[in-house]
Amino acid sequence: MSLSRPIGLTLTLLLVAGLACSDSSGPGGGNDGGNGGGGGTGGPITLSGSVQPILNANCAGSSCHIGNSSPPHGLNLTSGQTHANTVGVASGQVPTMNRVEPGQPDQSYLVHMIQGTFSTVGGSGPRMPLGAGSLSQAQIDIIRDWITAGASND
Repeated sequence: MSLSRPIGLTLTLLLVAGLACSDSSGPGGGNDGGNGGGGGTGGPITLSGSVQPILNANCAGSSCHIGNSSPPHGLNLTSGQTHANTVGVASGQVPTMNRVEPGQPDQSYLVHMIQGTFSTVGGSGPRMPLGAGSLSQAQIDIIRDWITAGASND
């Protein structure tokens, strides 16, 4: 009897330790700084770690929203500037709609521009990014997920 008690206690402690070390945030969750939403290691989606790399790779160029002293529509998407220039800022094309409306990707003009649905909300022009091909659905989902989570400046 004295042998079974230490084994039972050991198994209980191992089970508790295993649960404490497991990722309880669900499939694809975790907190490892990845892209989440289909584009990385499944960590939280952040502006700096998930969204900004997409913008840097797809919105760059001397005539676009990054690396230009006079970006189109005043939309500077340079690292450190994106949040201030998008979140809660009225769109130039549809002034009744913010570029990014925290918590509401379908009410965010930026989302409509990258999805190609801008005409459904009164916008016009070409789908973004201009001349670079459309973003992948996974990239759009990352941006949508960031907005859904509150579009924080992190």
